[in-house]
Amino acid sequence: MKKWFITGASSGLGREFCQQLLQRGDSVVATLRKAGPLDDLHQRYGDRLQVLYMDVTDSEAVRAAVAQAFAGEARIDVVVSNAGYGLFGAAEELTDAQISRQLATNLTGSIQLIRAVLPFLRRQGGGRIVQISSEGGQIAYPNFSLYHASKWGIEGFIEAVAQEVSAFGIDFMLAEPGPTGTQFAHGLDQAPPLAAYQATASGEMRRALASGAFTIKGDATRTVSTAIAFCDMAHPPLRLPLGSTAWHHIRDALHQRLETLIPLEEAAAGADAGAE
Repeated sequence: MKKWFITGASSGLGREFCQQLLQRGDSVVATLRKAGPLDDLHQRYGDRLQVLYMDVTDSEAVRAAVAQAFAGEARIDVVVSNAGYGLFGAAEELTDAQISRQLATNLTGSIQLIRAVLPFLRRQGGGRIVQISSEGGQIAYPNFSLYHASKWGIEGFIEAVAQEVSAFGIDFMLAEPGPTGTQFAHGLDQAPPLAAYQATASGEMRRALASGAFTIKGDATRTVSTAIAFCDMAHPPLRLPLGSTAWHHIRDALHQRLETLIPLEEAAAGADAGAE
């Protein structure tokens, strides 16, 4: 039996993690912003589900919740940083407040959660941190610029921190789902459209989203069960694409970057000290 700490557990992938883990016999500390969404699971599984209340944008609340979860001799095997949402609109359409909230939730909130759990994981001799990222941590769609900024940002943060803490027995996994059947689209914070963008890629994306033409292949239950299976491995990959859409999009993006990079080898070397 493992013990898990999961943020953003009220709906979507977070709730699905809780449900599957409790069903198989594990115990979960789940964080929510408001009471209610996990009451049915608490009634069914009792003390194996502990619910704490916090907003990931409140760093003091994050540290307090983490300390409560690890109180006494409690050991937590896996921390799942799941809290987040999508901000939709061309960069010019977004307000300052929308930008600040997106980064405070998806990027800074995840960073502060990870910083808060590291001392406890070190003291207990190790543990695993699973960051729910996205295919959008390696590729980009129009109208999701700030969402991508948050996901590319947290992936870079984790690439560095994973090297810093590996000696303590702490490792990371970046889960990168493609479009998945959750409430993600319904929870989008959408900026009002500017007429100037109607005939651009931004306008095309807005119309595709509104019409339902944006293809969603991912299944939430299978996405979580696959992620859990990899979490159970002794040495999971740092990055786990989830869904065929994510795999194909990430593969194509990496190939395109290599095709652009390789011809620039000589030009890059020309910037070295002493280059002729």
